[in-house]
Amino acid sequence: MSTITTRDGTEIYYKDWGSKDAQPVVFHHGWPLSADDWDNQMLFFLEQGYRVIAHDRRGHGRSTQTATGNEMDTYAADVAELAEALDLRNAVHIGHSTGGGEVAHYVARAKPGRVAKAVLIGAVPPVMVKSEKNPGGLPIEVFDGFRAALVANRAQFYIDVPAGPFYGFNRPSATVSQGAINNWWRQGMMGGAKAHYDCIKAFSETDFTEDLKAIDVPVLIMHGDDDQIVPIADSALLAAKLVKNGTLKIYEGLPHGMCTTHPDIINPDLLAFIKG
Repeated sequence: MSTITTRDGTEIYYKDWGSKDAQPVVFHHGWPLSADDWDNQMLFFLEQGYRVIAHDRRGHGRSTQTATGNEMDTYAADVAELAEALDLRNAVHIGHSTGGGEVAHYVARAKPGRVAKAVLIGAVPPVMVKSEKNPGGLPIEVFDGFRAALVANRAQFYIDVPAGPFYGFNRPSATVSQGAINNWWRQGMMGGAKAHYDCIKAFSETDFTEDLKAIDVPVLIMHGDDDQIVPIADSALLAAKLVKNGTLKIYEGLPHGMCTTHPDIINPDLLAFIKG
């Protein structure tokens, strides 16, 4: 397996396919998944001649099941170490859900020349949890419920999420894929319970407002208007107003996990943005 070891001794697993001379496209997965969630997109962009890279966030997938460092500052620092180790330049960073927060946090701090563009898909920025500053957010009780379900029966919770709201399989018109549900469960159960528990706070309570304001590369914000996990009104619609050079693309009726359910729609739009 390909891994790097970070400064605190954490092993980060990654995939790196394609010519080292090609433009890198780096994929950042959502909670509680792994690099495998991007298999469709990685194969698509590899076929288009790009170098494609995806890592398992610390505590997720095949990376170390960390007890500490399961927060956005460390996640972004891990990405910076990976970019340095692989000497990634002029890269496009694509993040889904929690991975979108990771992208925003990393890109806002990246060394000059490392990043060409960024994409946030169904992403958590600016901030998910409700507060006086963010009255449209989700109540903290929603995320407390996630934590309670994870502790009570993580294995069942990781069936209920993809079988229901994540892919929109709870909608009457949905075409349900048991394989997608099983694959979500498989990826989730590979990771560490402590890291996943901590990550709920990271994706729900981190405020990415200043990160979004600081990003000076072009940003594509993609969001399904039937996203039941990260409601569009308090995420993409606000994030698009904060970035300097952003494009917002809304997908009617599409769910949170639209990269899996509708790659035929998402992949060409990603390619057009990267080439544009």
